[in-house]
Amino acid sequence: MKIGHAARVAGVTTAAITIIYVVCVTVLNLIVSAHLTAQIDGRLGDRLNDLRQHPAEIAEQLSRPGIVSDGDDADDDDGSPVIGWLVGPGGRIVARTQGAPALSATLTAGAQNGQAVTATLGLSGPFRLKVFRSGADLLVVGFSLAGDQRIERWLLIGEITAGPVLLLAMFAGSLLIGLRAQAPVEQSRRRQLEFTADASHELRTPLSVIRAETDLALSSPRESADYRDALVRIRGESERLRRLVEDMLWLARFDSEPPQLDEGPVDLATAAQECTDRFRSVGPAVTATVTTEPALINAPPEWIDRLAGVLLDNACRYAGPDGQVRVGVALTGNRITLTVEDSGPGIPVEQRTTLFDRFSRATELGSGAGLGLAIGDSVVRSTGGRWEVGDSPLGGARLAVSWRHAQPHRAEPGRRPAASGASGAITTSSASAGQGSGNGGNSGQDKP
Repeated sequence: MKIGHAARVAGVTTAAITIIYVVCVTVLNLIVSAHLTAQIDGRLGDRLNDLRQHPAEIAEQLSRPGIVSDGDDADDDDGSPVIGWLVGPGGRIVARTQGAPALSATLTAGAQNGQAVTATLGLSGPFRLKVFRSGADLLVVGFSLAGDQRIERWLLIGEITAGPVLLLAMFAGSLLIGLRAQAPVEQSRRRQLEFTADASHELRTPLSVIRAETDLALSSPRESADYRDALVRIRGESERLRRLVEDMLWLARFDSEPPQLDEGPVDLATAAQECTDRFRSVGPAVTATVTTEPALINAPPEWIDRLAGVLLDNACRYAGPDGQVRVGVALTGNRITLTVEDSGPGIPVEQRTTLFDRFSRATELGSGAGLGLAIGDSVVRSTGGRWEVGDSPLGGARLAVSWRHAQPHRAEPGRRPAASGASGAITTSSASAGQGSGNGGNSGQDKP
């Protein structure tokens, strides 16, 4: 399967997620930074209020080592204390916390009352400072941002580390989803190409025969009987060509716009009996055993008629003139089963997986194109049926389809004629594969 398109879609998706991730990470970092700064500003404001309550003791308190605020917020996770400076007129430091770095005169010269700023104090790194003016003096408290910077740095490292991993996982997930979503489309495209190639081959065969018969008839003068034989062969190939085109057209329409199942229940027993009655004249002995109880399923009657024709025509073709075909309709629990068995060669187990593929034929017997069971499979899948392929006690194949039992929309007295409602074996002479199949007349070639 080609992964180029899925990889491009996954790449575009990952690029979009990358942009969203960067934006979200940036916003998160700004929020965290603002939250940490607000916490520090709150602590600095609390410490200024404590110092302002005892103006005469400010210098003494600042001279003590490690001035800290009261309560649970005394220290940050790094153990950094709240430090302070008392600046007199002219920028002279009157008092400061022991170990506090030097305070630049430019920071205090234009400082406004209550202002909070972030500044780098020499080699000590960045500090968050808050100012309070009391007359000619200036009280400054500060807190080291080293701890907050470490938190932001670890957060950024985590984001940078997790980002590529998440984006790689996003790309892999998008690629996997794209490939899984593309699989049915690719399968459909491949089947369409195969269908086109097989259809071209099947159409070319009758056209080639018609062309050859025409050229042969026109190559030299002939007797009228010879011309008649040529025209009969041309008519046979034309009929084959017509059936093939009709089946292909039916499948194409069904694939493009599957019809809606908006019709009422159909009696499967009646449909099977009527289809069996069409197989008369020359052919194998056909017996039909149908239930006497209502056998209603939700499906269009013409679909069920075509499906039954496909199965019966297929069975009669391979059973041969002296063979047997048995049709049954039975109720098992809440399901109704249509069964068609024959005494033909049967279906090898290894060929059953491709039994319903279009143009699939495991034998060259018959003149069909291999579309009958493909049409039947479309009907079964669209009506919610289930296939069962096995061996028949008659010696050949057994094909069964079951549906869920449907309830009638309203009471229907006289559900079906007494003849078709009676249970038992009805033996009739089936037609040859080309005559008695009705809608399913082009289908018998499909069974291996």
